[in-house]
Amino acid sequence: MSEHMKLKAELDFLTAIERGEVVTQMTLKQRIGVSVGLINALLKRAVNKGYVKVRRAPYKRYAYYLTPQGFSEKSRLVAAYLESSIDFLRQARAQYTDVFGGALKQGGNRFALAGAGELAEIAILSTLCQDVKSLVVLDPATDRTEISGVRVVRDLVGQDIDAIVVTDATNPQDMFENLRRTYPDAVILWPALLRITPDRDELIRAYDEGRAA
Repeated sequence: MSEHMKLKAELDFLTAIERGEVVTQMTLKQRIGVSVGLINALLKRAVNKGYVKVRRAPYKRYAYYLTPQGFSEKSRLVAAYLESSIDFLRQARAQYTDVFGGALKQGGNRFALAGAGELAEIAILSTLCQDVKSLVVLDPATDRTEISGVRVVRDLVGQDIDAIVVTDATNPQDMFENLRRTYPDAVILWPALLRITPDRDELIRAYDEGRAA
């Protein structure tokens, strides 16, 4: 198995079990599209690393829970997978096109891109054939003043936007959490490839409460 496929299998596995559902290994096999043998290997590694806790359920089923370390590992795998993906550019552009297209259908046409890396450039390209009225890149940490002709801002004070689109590939989950805290009333959008879990804090809290019970 290539490193790219290994990363994808590990990431798909953690994503498939992050909600603490009671499932069989056959169910996980169908969700992820890998063998039961690989499911067993991924599960054993995740448990040994402290990423996953397992609780037995009736009828030879199990409930799997991601620990806080598991969510951190998932974020690391997202970044590693994005870097290794040979079709990343094509996939990312198509998904950002869909994100903007969906927002435009809802009446939004003014956007901020959260993150000044390569994903921002791909997202900008995906807007060229769409009726986007205004676009800025939000990144308080970068020294860049523009990306592909789009202005970079340090915050959104005074910016009239309809939605924030996540374009941070380094740690998209943390970017999402920071945006939600900083701009609680904002509409935040992202492509599926970033594997953001919008209710991660609630899932971690539920895990902690279950462990304390």
